[in-house]
Amino acid sequence: MKYVRFKHARFSARLPAEYRYSLSHYWMSPDPDEEGFWRVGFTKFATRMLGELVEARYEVEKGSPVTSGQQIGYVEGFKAASDLFCVMEGRFGAGNPILEEDACIVKSSPYIDGWLYSVQGEPEATSVDVDGYVEHLGKLIEKMQEEGY
Repeated sequence: MKYVRFKHARFSARLPAEYRYSLSHYWMSPDPDEEGFWRVGFTKFATRMLGELVEARYEVEKGSPVTSGQQIGYVEGFKAASDLFCVMEGRFGAGNPILEEDACIVKSSPYIDGWLYSVQGEPEATSVDVDGYVEHLGKLIEKMQEEGY
């Protein structure tokens, strides 16, 4: 897998070059195990904001239609609880079964084993490639610094 390095201020990440990214800090990648499905996970930036996850719960059933922006569940971390949104158009596949045993994998392996859920369909129309996400992230971190975060 090829990566793009991102470093700005005190934050650095290696972002998979072939993935799609939402501007709300999720990544999307074709599922290597199920044709027509995509895996969705949090970017390293999102995991840094949330901290270690302790639980992920889904409020949609397998096969249910999902749309971009739809709330599909929630995650709880040591730092915060957050609603979980869909960044795909299609049908909900499933949550990552590994999270039931070890939700911390989302932070320790965000781009490989720590995916959140799968969807049969296509990434949202506003998703960007890695270069678009790097640009978005750089601007966001600059704004956060200006605002004193």
